[in-house]
Amino acid sequence: MVLVNHDKKVFAGKRNSVNAQMISWFLKKPWQMPQGGIEKGETPLEAALRELKEEVGTDNVDVIAETDEWLEYLVPYALRRKGNKIVGQRQKWFLLKFLGDDSGININFTSHREFDAWRWMSTGNVIRLSVHFKKRLYVDVFKKFTWYWNTPST
Repeated sequence: MVLVNHDKKVFAGKRNSVNAQMISWFLKKPWQMPQGGIEKGETPLEAALRELKEEVGTDNVDVIAETDEWLEYLVPYALRRKGNKIVGQRQKWFLLKFLGDDSGININFTSHREFDAWRWMSTGNVIRLSVHFKKRLYVDVFKKFTWYWNTPST
């Protein structure tokens, strides 16, 4: 999900220590946007809102847009864990406007938290601070929603 605040900055979370170790020690706890899987019986939007609540602690959002197509990324072979069949992800992306203030963000909402820290960033910083194999995906996602950053704030 691309979660934006009233200043059109993007929510990014710094991967927690456990998740960062699962990827690889040299990634230095990369930053990323919230994401997650779709459970049986859920629509992509229902899954996005559930994952947002679990990872960011809020669902106080307006849905602004969604991508028409699914976007993909691959995890480099060297980073795949032995026995793990996941080689990447195919994702539907949503542009969501956060309606609250920063006190409404709670990355400790569940005991299985994704992030150690969070902040609002420019799209360029989200790309720059993300793990190398998601950079192209993030460029593509932001291109799909570029019209949003090119329209005056209301």
